[in-house]
Amino acid sequence: MLGAGMTGGYVDCHCHMTAEEFSQDTAEILERSRKGGVRALVSVTEHAGELESLLHLSERYPSYVMPCFGVHPIQSRADGYHSVTLQDLEPALEQFEKYKDHLVGIGEIGLDFTPWLTPTSKEREEQLKVFQIQLDIAKRLDLPVNVHSRSAGRQTIAFLKEQGAEKVLLHNFAGRPSVALEGVQAGYFLSFPPAVANNDHREKLIKRIPLENICLETDSPALGPERQERNIPSNIFIPCEYIAHVKGLSSDKVCEATAHNAFRLFPKICFKLNE
Repeated sequence: MLGAGMTGGYVDCHCHMTAEEFSQDTAEILERSRKGGVRALVSVTEHAGELESLLHLSERYPSYVMPCFGVHPIQSRADGYHSVTLQDLEPALEQFEKYKDHLVGIGEIGLDFTPWLTPTSKEREEQLKVFQIQLDIAKRLDLPVNVHSRSAGRQTIAFLKEQGAEKVLLHNFAGRPSVALEGVQAGYFLSFPPAVANNDHREKLIKRIPLENICLETDSPALGPERQERNIPSNIFIPCEYIAHVKGLSSDKVCEATAHNAFRLFPKICFKLNE
């Protein structure tokens, strides 16, 4: 496992440590992450009910688990997944303000226009409204946004620019390189998980994106090196080494640059690391 020494460690800019998959062994997983060279991790939410658990976790690991709160464009219910509604957002609204001092960012928020999840224009319009409200909150609180953009890369970047968003992480971006470069020109960052090493399409994308705009993520427990296995933050070395290979750089260089990028994008991480 390479790269962690030069900067003091990797920064996992997008993971889900309050996911059900980690409920039985969170402490063990975080200990493995530390031993694997992860200096800090940004843990995101998908719905309002996750915030309390995330804040408790960040209190147990105050200079390690960095809370990022938002409402995801796809919500899970007893009858399956559905496109987010304003009703889903409602319980989160007062929490943003109440816990703003604890948060390093707003997310996971964004757009997901996967056809079978968001089949109607009405659903897509409501997603845009939920996204817009959370972007406005991020702007008011002066926090970066951690953004989902599945099947909506071009629309997401265009909407972010239209809304005047400046501090943006496009997590697991899978759009065309030409679209990604529109985000780069706007000053946005893109992050890549371990699964990127199994995707030839992403090689072309990573070649085109300047290292100054790249961050690392795991999206744990999803998007690991093996499709059917639980992903964990200590797998952060995989995208680091893959990006280094694609760009012809050392893993140390990629680790150092991506950590620096993470601190630029999420400046409150630096404060929390020094607390």
